[in-house]
This record gives sequence, C-alpha cells and structure tokens, in this order.
Amino acid sequence: MHKPDLIIFYDGQCPLCVREMTHLKVKDKDLKIGFEDILAPDFARRYPDVDVAAANRILHGLQDGNMIYGLDVTHAAWSLVGKGWLTAPLRWPVLRWFADKAYLFFARNRYQISKLLTGQARCERCQL
Repeated sequence: MHKPDLIIFYDGQCPLCVREMTHLKVKDKDLKIGFEDILAPDFARRYPDVDVAAANRILHGLQDGNMIYGLDVTHAAWSLVGKGWLTAPLRWPVLRWFADKAYLFFARNRYQISKLLTGQARCERCQL
C-alpha cells in the first residue's frame, strides 16, 4: 500500500478548508499527500493519537512521523505538489509571526469567513 509523504488532517465541514484540499488533491499527481477528515465517523479509531479537538483548532499534518501544524502543513503540502514558492514567504522569519497570527484568526473564524466568501458556513460533509 502506498504511504503518502504527508497526511493532512482537515475539517471536512469547512467549505474553504475542503476547497483548498480539493485544489491540493488535483495538483497531487504523484499521490504524495493523504487527506483525512477529522470529523469522519471512524477518524478517532483510525488515528487514536490525533487529538480531534486540537486538530479542529489548528491544521495538523503528519510528515516523516512528526506532527506539524498550521501554515507549516500548508507549506509542506504545496511544496510537495511543486508550488511551495507560493507559500514560502509565509515561513520567512520576518513574515512568519504575522502569518501565523493571521492563520490562527482564520482557523478560529473559518465558518464565518466561509459564509462570507462562499455563502455557506458549513457543509454536512463537503466532498473532497
């Protein structure tokens, strides 16, 4: 069985989150990324070491056996599909602090932001 280089643990009820995962999945021709919905009924059984409440507050990813978080997950994912240059500035020391604060604001308010941008705050089970 193929083992991805990165597993992203995402919120499957967040329209904007699922939209980004869909874009990544389309770009991931080499299947380097695995996508796991933290709200799937069997998630806790399959990933008992992932704290669902924590993963619901900040994006989690598993890479090389280590958990990574927030924009580090985003940058790792886009790098794996050859688009890391788009997210690299968010990891530069000068911008990192500001980008991380902005990400945490987004993560806390993602349903309201989704409603504003897509007209839908949540989806029962968005399709990836």
